[in-house]
Amino acid sequence: MLAALLLAPALMPVTARAEGVEITSAGLESTDEGYKLAISFSFELTRGLEDAVTRGIPLYFTTDVQLTRPRWYWFDEKAISTSQTIRISYNVLTHQYHAAISGGLQQNFSSLDDALSLVRRPPRWVVADKGELKSGATYNVAVRMGLDVARLPKPFQVHALNSSDWRFTSDWKRFTYRAE
Repeated sequence: MLAALLLAPALMPVTARAEGVEITSAGLESTDEGYKLAISFSFELTRGLEDAVTRGIPLYFTTDVQLTRPRWYWFDEKAISTSQTIRISYNVLTHQYHAAISGGLQQNFSSLDDALSLVRRPPRWVVADKGELKSGATYNVAVRMGLDVARLPKPFQVHALNSSDWRFTSDWKRFTYRAE
C-alpha cells in the first residue's frame, strides 16, 4: 500500500507549461517592396519576466532571420542576416504598457497581454530588398526569437545568466523558399 502511494505521483501525467517560445507559423512573401517575413509566436512570460516589466524594466524581444543559398561546390552562401527588436516597457505613472519596434511603430496598451500581442504577431517586415535574392534560386531560411538579455540593465544581465526565468528563446525554425 505504501509503495503504491509513493509511485502514484510518478505515474500521473505531468501537465507543466512549456517554457520558452514556439514559432507557430513562418513564411516569406514577395511584395513590391521586397521579401517580407510573416511570422507568429506562441508563448507565455515567466513570472519573473512579468514582475520585471511591471516594475519598469524594459524587455527586448529580438527576431533573427538568416537566408543562405546552398551550393554544391563550397559552403552555403550567406545571403541575408537581419534582425528586428520589439521593446516592451511599463510606465508606472500612466499605468500603460508601451511597445516599440526598432525603427518604426510605437504604440501604448492598457494591458501586458495586449502589448505582447505585438510580439506574438509582429507586422510583416522586409528582410531582403527585391534585388537581393536571385530569382528562381532556392534559399534556406532560419528564424528564431528570444529575449535579448544584452539590452537589459547591467544588474539584470548578471541575474539573467543565473536564472532560468530569464532564458527565454525559441529553437531555430528552418524552411526553404524559392525566390520570385
